Amino acid sequence: MFARVARGRFGGLWRHPDFLKLWGGQTVSVFGSLVTKVILPLVAVLTLDASQAQVALLYIADAAPALALGLAAGALADRVRRRPLLIAADVGRALALLAVPLAAALGGLSLGLLYAVSVATSALSVLFDIAYPAYLATLVGEKRLVEGNAKLGASLSVAEVAGFGAAGALAQALTAPVAVLVDAATYVVSVISLALIRAPEPHPQPAAERPKLIQLAREVAEGLRLTWAHPARRAIAGAGAINALCGSLLETALVIFILRDLDISPALMGLSFGVGGVAAFVGAVATERVTARLGLARTLRWSAWVSRGLGLLIPLAGGPIWLAFALITIPQLGDAAYTIYDISATSALQLVTPSRALGRVVASGSTLRSAGSLVGLALGATAGAALGPRGTLGVAMVGMLLGPLLLSLTPMRDGRLTGSARAPRIEDGVTVPQR
Repeated sequence: MFARVARGRFGGLWRHPDFLKLWGGQTVSVFGSLVTKVILPLVAVLTLDASQAQVALLYIADAAPALALGLAAGALADRVRRRPLLIAADVGRALALLAVPLAAALGGLSLGLLYAVSVATSALSVLFDIAYPAYLATLVGEKRLVEGNAKLGASLSVAEVAGFGAAGALAQALTAPVAVLVDAATYVVSVISLALIRAPEPHPQPAAERPKLIQLAREVAEGLRLTWAHPARRAIAGAGAINALCGSLLETALVIFILRDLDISPALMGLSFGVGGVAAFVGAVATERVTARLGLARTLRWSAWVSRGLGLLIPLAGGPIWLAFALITIPQLGDAAYTIYDISATSALQLVTPSRALGRVVASGSTLRSAGSLVGLALGATAGAALGPRGTLGVAMVGMLLGPLLLSLTPMRDGRLTGSARAPRIEDGVTVPQR
């Protein structure tokens, strides 16, 4: 009896050793990345007294490489084995981050160094983030994609709770180099976990047939064409670009709004963001059941509306500390719906895109998001002074509603992703394409 219960609770990918290695390493790595993502803007604002424009520049340094390199990285991810690419990106990120504690020890820590490290780690993250979904699809197979993405989403949520909370505490008790050193160590853990995976990964094509530059350009163009040609891929990419634009506009003002306008402490801010991590974990755990009941199309729509709608409370925050804290924290509950959306969107792309082109399709969406992000950051840097933090947040949150609207207007119905020669169906609680 106990054995049957254990098999029921710990079946599927729980019995997939290589996935567990991948999952464990990425959970640790994401924790470190979130610590650094939060603590660098905190150091810029609290220690270096950065303006909204300078905070925007820090985010621009993080976003620009994705726009510059994204499409080429997608073509590369479709032309080589993906696991070695992931390992190389992690090694590079660890080495780049080590520059921060080294510079601090030598008395050279500055905004300029933070910009440089952001550019380097972001460029390597482009390679990793584009190759990763394609490698996951190869590792676990089509029937387990939603389960695999959901488990990774759950670990991201746990890391978000711990990472945001740790970042706020470290900003008050310790220094930036300590947190960045933690992040570098987590990439080493990720490298080890990837190196221990034993599942063979077929080479996409023989080395002798690798394309020349003109052929590479054609494959990049094909990725853009494939993204545009399919209604689900087109809608997901468009909604992602809108969300990136408005989210980046929000980022330029959010920390300043919370710390200066609302006079909320960094630790309390970290606690608020941690609530979002808890909510995201709930969403990740619920995703499989939700998508099995509603289908991916309806799940994409309603989860996008819920997550974006709650955000309208943020620019309304004010008054006593308890009320201000509540108004910036309640929208964090929408992270449950956003996590469901993110997992469903990733799974949908993996299911309706041929493996040979998945890297390029992911790269096309990533590049559109990067372009949107840079536009949002530029708006935050230039218009922020005129709008003020609260006005900037108001514009950003209203603009985010355009993403759910686009998804709602896209012809996806009855839980089926239409417009593909491989129309999906429900099998074993997971949407998979017809053969």
